[in-house]
Amino acid sequence: MGDTPTRSDIAVEGMTCAACANRIQRTLTKLDGVSDARVNFANGRATVMHDAAVEDDQLRAAIERLGYEAPVTADHDEAEQRREADLRRRWIVAVVLGLPVVAISMVPPLMFDGWQWVAAILATPVVFWCGWGFHRSAWMNLRHGMTTMDTLVSMGTLSAWTWSTVVLLGGIGEQSSTSSMEGMGGGSEHVYYETATVIIALILIGKWLEIRAKRRSGDALRALADLGVRSARLVDGSEVPIEALTPGMQFVVRPGEKIATDGVVVDGHSAVDASMVTGEPVPVEVGPGDEVIGATVNANGSLVVEATRVGSDTALAQIVRLVDEAQGSRAEVQRLADRVAAVFVPVAMGIALVTLVAWLTITGDVNEAFTAAVAVLIVACPCALGLATPLAIMVGTGRAAQLGVIIKGGEVLEDTRRIDTIVLDKTGTVTEGRMALVDVVAPDGDRDVLLSLAAAVEAKSEHPIAQTIAAAGRVDGRVVDGFINRPGIGVTANVDGQEVRVGRRRLFDTVPTAVAQAASSAEEQGRTAVFAGRGSTAEAVLVVADRVKATSGEAIAAFHDLGLAVTLLTGDNAKTARSVGRAVNVDHVIADVLPDAKAAEISRLQAEGHRVAMVGDGINDAPALAQADLGIALGTGTDVAIEASDLTIVSGD
Repeated sequence: MGDTPTRSDIAVEGMTCAACANRIQRTLTKLDGVSDARVNFANGRATVMHDAAVEDDQLRAAIERLGYEAPVTADHDEAEQRREADLRRRWIVAVVLGLPVVAISMVPPLMFDGWQWVAAILATPVVFWCGWGFHRSAWMNLRHGMTTMDTLVSMGTLSAWTWSTVVLLGGIGEQSSTSSMEGMGGGSEHVYYETATVIIALILIGKWLEIRAKRRSGDALRALADLGVRSARLVDGSEVPIEALTPGMQFVVRPGEKIATDGVVVDGHSAVDASMVTGEPVPVEVGPGDEVIGATVNANGSLVVEATRVGSDTALAQIVRLVDEAQGSRAEVQRLADRVAAVFVPVAMGIALVTLVAWLTITGDVNEAFTAAVAVLIVACPCALGLATPLAIMVGTGRAAQLGVIIKGGEVLEDTRRIDTIVLDKTGTVTEGRMALVDVVAPDGDRDVLLSLAAAVEAKSEHPIAQTIAAAGRVDGRVVDGFINRPGIGVTANVDGQEVRVGRRRLFDTVPTAVAQAASSAEEQGRTAVFAGRGSTAEAVLVVADRVKATSGEAIAAFHDLGLAVTLLTGDNAKTARSVGRAVNVDHVIADVLPDAKAAEISRLQAEGHRVAMVGDGINDAPALAQADLGIALGTGTDVAIEASDLTIVSGD
């Protein structure tokens, strides 16, 4: 049995397209001792699995031999900011200098004697300075026997500039405006400076928009990382940075604070808001021996926690890693596009060469032959797409924004038409995402009076469910004293001189059959049953639940009308999930699913050939939103979910 592979994460700078990532990935995979390599163009990082004998410096050296940079320490976001600013400068210069070139080249009234020289002077910095990134990338790829779209752009623009300059220096460009225009349709030579500038300007704008979209996709990771705490308070009273916390250390968590890292409770009782992981609004009661998760919120009691997992091993770090990996993965359609591009470029160059040879053979006219060959390269450049695609995207996304739907990129518009399966998170998506008192069952008592008494007691508690009950009852004028909180069991107090208890079943000595049946019925539906009564007898059941949104059933019916399969995917228990699923008529229900398993479920559906849209609103949904072919976040959800998605519904409904 072999040794466990070592994982190395290497920062990579200088990649300009997915082809760069593919080339680095192939090179790393071929190294001795490397079992697997994945290069993520979106976040500028190579993840390599290798034998312990392979040093990180060897991996960096292999990357740098290809012409890219692999710094030991790198701030990817800062590097992307610099590249975005550089692209912005270059496309602005290209547009400012290119517009006059296009005007004097294409509008006859603006032409004058010697206008070609002006076009040459303006076009030269556009081709060589603004387009430097394309030329550099093309040369780097050519050195290793590869071609990309950058190769085509570089060859097309350089050929256009070179041929135009040869024509100009040969005196042909000094024709009158009229003869030059005749040349465009009548066989005389024509300069192509305007074509070179337009191609470079449009594709630079496209690259700039692409890198802006890439940086926005990284916002999800930054938002996730910001959820963690910066320091922890140890049991001896000292405060240490979170980086200094190690397994076995014990730290204190006060009410309302975030838990510093994953661990086990060694002292204290409290309710913990674990919605970050489960997505469910019901707080989890914890006491000695119970596991807690870092970055979740301690509600109402003090806890002493022993750290068990720190740093990159925590649940939060795993969620960050899942989102990161999902954002960097490519769908089959993207891989197909890469393969097409790899074939298209050499084919276009081959056609240009054949055109040159054919014209030379047939006509023997060098000028005509070079003009035809250059024309092929220019036509092959993705110039029309560079203009038409952004315009179509702008119109489509603008109309969507008017309707309250924010679309992050043009590829989203393409992905939506392929979807055949909708996966819905439960809490906050199908349901309202907050606890509410939905029923009060008092078989032999006055429900309003019992609710008022229970609310008066619960108003003294900081427990989230207690606050829900307190908000639902009228407590004006009631006198409450002798309040006692029994963690994990319930609360008692004297209200207007009579003892009132609210909590779990074991808080009461006597539970009438009708009350017990009401509680069982509520729990069968996945709801939370809270007992209440005067003295030691339970008289009522207060039913707390997360209500289904009024529009959920209608929306799911609309999905079915479109022929889409609908799955409910939730971290909540199976009873609650099935109850909600029946209420809104979904096709499948998958319950008790943690964040990593949510992303795995999406991957499983994709592996079965489905195109999956995921709808969610919570932190725990972020990996699944990033993994899905189409991630849809609700505007009322967390920033993390919104950043990890492709599309946001502003209204949250």
